[in-house]
Amino acid sequence: MTQDANSKLIELNGEPRHVVAESAFELLRSLDIDPRTVVVELNRQVVRRVQLESTPINEGDQVELVHFVGGG
Repeated sequence: MTQDANSKLIELNGEPRHVVAESAFELLRSLDIDPRTVVVELNRQVVRRVQLESTPINEGDQVELVHFVGGG
């Protein structure tokens, strides 16, 4: 795990991870994930896409990213 002076330790999909992100949107951008392709769950609450930029990421948060899977 790489640690930056500005990083926060969160739990991302069940694994501890240091991230440098102030918002859920910045977290997705830092992971190179298109917000249209995932659902973000922050501390067991689904974050609406329109709220990603205004939703802060804090030390100790639990974040789950659920990717859409096509099929049929």
